[in-house]
Amino acid sequence: MDDQISSEAQVAELELDTVIGFNDIILWDYKKRQLIARLSLHKGKIEALAFSPNDLYLVSLGGPDDGSVVVWSIAKRDAICGSPAAGLNVGNATTVVFSRCRDEMFVTAGNGTIRVWELDLPNRKIWPTECQTGQTKRIVISVGMAGDDSFFYLGTTTGDILKMNPRTKLLADTGPAKDKFSLGVSAIRCLKMGGLLVGSGAGLLVFCKSPSYKPIKKIQLQGGITSITLRGEGHQFFVGTEESHIYRVNFTDFKETLIATCHFEAVEDIVFPFGTAELFATCAKKDIRVWHTSSNRELLRITVPNMTCHGIDFMRDGRSIISAWDDGRIRAFAPETGRLIYVINNAHRIGVTAIATTSDCKRVISGGGEGEVRVWQIGCQTQKLEEALKEHKSSVSCIRVKKNNEECVTASTDGTCIIWDLVRLRRNQMILANTLFQCVCYHPEEFQIITSGTDRKIAYWEIFDGSVIRELEGSLSGAINGMDITQEGVHFVTGGNDHLVKVWDYNEGEVTHVGVGHSGNITRIRISPGNQYIVSVSADGAILRWKYPYAS
Repeated sequence: MDDQISSEAQVAELELDTVIGFNDIILWDYKKRQLIARLSLHKGKIEALAFSPNDLYLVSLGGPDDGSVVVWSIAKRDAICGSPAAGLNVGNATTVVFSRCRDEMFVTAGNGTIRVWELDLPNRKIWPTECQTGQTKRIVISVGMAGDDSFFYLGTTTGDILKMNPRTKLLADTGPAKDKFSLGVSAIRCLKMGGLLVGSGAGLLVFCKSPSYKPIKKIQLQGGITSITLRGEGHQFFVGTEESHIYRVNFTDFKETLIATCHFEAVEDIVFPFGTAELFATCAKKDIRVWHTSSNRELLRITVPNMTCHGIDFMRDGRSIISAWDDGRIRAFAPETGRLIYVINNAHRIGVTAIATTSDCKRVISGGGEGEVRVWQIGCQTQKLEEALKEHKSSVSCIRVKKNNEECVTASTDGTCIIWDLVRLRRNQMILANTLFQCVCYHPEEFQIITSGTDRKIAYWEIFDGSVIRELEGSLSGAINGMDITQEGVHFVTGGNDHLVKVWDYNEGEVTHVGVGHSGNITRIRISPGNQYIVSVSADGAILRWKYPYAS
């Protein structure tokens, strides 16, 4: 990890904003996990960062709106100098690498531009020299420097590698001539023992040598490779991919071990099995994953290609995971093996958007994009439609079932919540509000429900007559998408587009604790059985586990 995390152990991170304002580079102390400084000079996106070999300088590369390269003094936490990163008649520079021996030289590369820069500290200037590649015109997406600075290697979108000499600024060789790397060379690292580690956009990791660049060792990983980081001399290294996998690879046997993984799409739902906090399941896009709670390990992955899973629930007996998919099907899987148990075809016209199960394991209640609520009878071998309840005018966003299975409540984006009688299969009560309802919960005593949605209000409703009891301001900005209540009904939690997890006192109607950690919109939130943890999931693919603030 020598050139990613330098010896002084400082890490730079990007903080990006939606508005083209000034964005900060954040300098961290890696050992203490503390923020040291914020460096602000770039407008809009920051493309890349690199530390100098002795940690004297940090170089940063601005995005298309900014287009400048800036050298920072780490000791003074201040900019030394800056310059436009690329010439006028070429594209943007997108990657940067520092020399491995000298603190005064670095290389930037991008669309049709490769430059070697020299830092002139007394005059506070950086001087670029354009590298000559003759007829070869390429878009560079990755760059790696040899340990002795003799050459640097550039990975391109066309799947070949350019080898350049930093002294003469001339092209030494290119390759491979045939069998180029599919979807481009997205990551490149030079090894001390000679040779290159090359990662492709198609997930192929290769050890090869100049000038042929033919694979000597190779493995196929899941997802396009985004980074390769060496440990020590490169006897072991870590590989990150676009599908949120981190692999550890030993160089000698060139076998991968998956050490960390996560969702790489928006997480749509999170659910605990009945009565245990040891496991939980999440769904995102084509995946349903089962996680071990305390170790954060992935235990099982169920994949249905090219589909999106909108909701999941565990059957009370723990024998199946019921899932709602955008192709209008309900699929049930075995939670240990991931085996498909049954499929209900054409369950809804415009995709299945919400799902719930009854505690006797005999029924599944589903909601669709067209607004229908359907009750399914689940037998040993059969799945039969019992009733289609047509009241909602828009998609059903959340379904909760009463403990005795005789009633359920459905929330919809048409601004209604309907309480259904599951014995007569008729509507009991309707709740109307000027909002798109996103979530609903029964109070454990089941005489009230709480709802929330896009109007940012948390409303308490009387089940008996559908009247509103009280309304709370749930958030200052953005919709509330997820809500869960404790088994005792004393506290509940909410999460939404303000990225905050909030714990509320049910009777007082006040926030008691706030959790800051998500960088995307929170989509769903759950309190674990036994009130040990709160687990929240968000649109950026994150799953965050929080300690429940009250002793259970």
